[in-house]
Amino acid sequence: MSEILLHTYPASPVAEKVRTALGLKGLSWHSVEIPRLPPKPKLTPLTGGYRRTPVMQIGADIYCDSQCILQELDRRHPEPSLYPEGSFGLARALSRWTDGAFFDLAVKIVLGAAGEALPKDFAEDRGRLYLGPDWAAGLAAANTELPHLAAQARTQCGWIDEMLARTGSFLTGPAPSMADVAAYHVIWFLRGRWPDGPSLLAEFPALEAWEARIQSFGHGEATPLDADAALQIAAESEPTAPEAGDPNDPQGLTPGLRVSVNPDLDGGEQPTEGLIRFANRETVALLREEPGIGRVAVHFPRAGYKVTRL
Repeated sequence: MSEILLHTYPASPVAEKVRTALGLKGLSWHSVEIPRLPPKPKLTPLTGGYRRTPVMQIGADIYCDSQCILQELDRRHPEPSLYPEGSFGLARALSRWTDGAFFDLAVKIVLGAAGEALPKDFAEDRGRLYLGPDWAAGLAAANTELPHLAAQARTQCGWIDEMLARTGSFLTGPAPSMADVAAYHVIWFLRGRWPDGPSLLAEFPALEAWEARIQSFGHGEATPLDADAALQIAAESEPTAPEAGDPNDPQGLTPGLRVSVNPDLDGGEQPTEGLIRFANRETVALLREEPGIGRVAVHFPRAGYKVTRL
């Protein structure tokens, strides 16, 4: 099975990043809708416990985190490239800012602006993920500090506007790259989920023109797929990840080694455990045996994730 299945829900800003990349590449894919909050009983059997959104499935290969998803999409569908004109390093480096400090800032603004209007279960879940174990105090601080947070967002939107004024159509040059879809999802989130987002963004004409260019890519051709059908596809498939290690790996990761993988910023989530199937500088894949499904390979990026020997 080589069809792309994206486990997602419509309001997810990180899923919007992946949907935009699918549109840029003009790909067809299946949308498997998952709950916004755990438990996610028809997702976590595939991932071994990882519950963040989105997750990409191709047969029995499961790709966690948008970093890993976008890299695999580009490997399988190289044209048009997400890394044009040798922009891989620059695009990935910029994405560590957009996916890290810039996105975290946007989350604080959106959660802080919503304040008491947030459903309690949603506030607790997202607060724990992005504000830490003392999430209630963090949420109250975000509400109190909204003017400060807005000033920080204005500064960083200005950076994007200045880059676009110099480079032209896109962040790394004349063609769109991973840097563009990564930055776009934060702007999409600020505009759509923060009441003051549109007025703040209106200050930046180059950014708004770029935003419209990114929107024009659309999301590719999506068709819905039932979660049970996705599980059946995994059960009828075998992982395609090769068995390979990296002799220069600082952690000495080799095929067959039992490890766990979890995001660096631990939000109290269940780590994924399995046997190393593949490891290199960018990616690690764990081979797992799941009752009722069989063997799956769960892929994670190395950047932003901690691999621990068991």
